[in-house]
Amino acid sequence: MESNPLHQQIASMRQHLLDEEILDEQFVELEGLALASDEDANFVEDTINVYFEESNELLPMIEELLGKNPIEGSEMERILHRFKGSCASVGANKVKNEVNAVIACCRNGDIEGAKAVFEKVKMEQGNLKAKLDSYFELVKQAKA
Repeated sequence: MESNPLHQQIASMRQHLLDEEILDEQFVELEGLALASDEDANFVEDTINVYFEESNELLPMIEELLGKNPIEGSEMERILHRFKGSCASVGANKVKNEVNAVIACCRNGDIEGAKAVFEKVKMEQGNLKAKLDSYFELVKQAKA
């Protein structure tokens, strides 16, 4: 399989995403599950799409809560932990790390810091989406 230039490019891109810590080993495990089950050829891409759909709902909620004064701490914590769990389940490492930083800022009462880090969350989320879109495009080409 790895002798195919497209498969080599996919492997290289995956390794780059891991090396840059954009993704972690959970993503590799998802791919392993997909290969082992062989039931759903698009399992990983579908799982990632569900992650992005959910995050597209959660990000505006977080932004709205960050704009409130005072911040609803328990609601913010609940939503941030839900988002962090989603990140962890698909291996979105950099996004998860930034979400952890937002949680830490909120716990320390540093709302301005939380707002600044939340901008990094959105940036990393956009970066992740762009890179995974490219990755899955290569995967589709390899399957064709």
